[in-house]
Amino acid sequence: MEQKEYRHIVRVVNTDLDGSKAIMQALRKIKGIGAMYASMVCTLANVDKSKKTGTLTDAEVAKLDDVIKSPAKYHVPTWMMNRRKDVENGEDMHLITSNLDFYTDNDIKIMRKIKSYKGVRHSLGQPVRGQRTKSNFRRNKGKVMGVTKTKVAAPAADKGKDKK
Repeated sequence: MEQKEYRHIVRVVNTDLDGSKAIMQALRKIKGIGAMYASMVCTLANVDKSKKTGTLTDAEVAKLDDVIKSPAKYHVPTWMMNRRKDVENGEDMHLITSNLDFYTDNDIKIMRKIKSYKGVRHSLGQPVRGQRTKSNFRRNKGKVMGVTKTKVAAPAADKGKDKK
């Protein structure tokens, strides 16, 4: 029996994946790909989900790469994509790796520029999605603030009396 070539590191979408893990688990290390998306990519590329990443052929790696980079070509449903109806061009797309960070940063900059509620909350370093701030989010520039107690003033009745 002929032994297939085993690779310890497989490069998919400019990300190094561990060759000893199953391909579905290894794909989750790519930023922007979760469990459901990894399962869908394996199905569309006709790759066994439990197959070790190190035993993939070059053709299978190329097919995985193509499915991840252009999911619309493989008729992926729009609800699986992480950026639907983009503001600039109106397309449905799935962002991964550094593109995900770039688009997120740009979205926050636009919110700050137009001074939307979420943009103002981002600028102030406050929670954006409606969380309460009484007990959480007690950080100011990286330092923990804790609870600040006000000093209790002496009662007014004691001030008028002289001690003898």
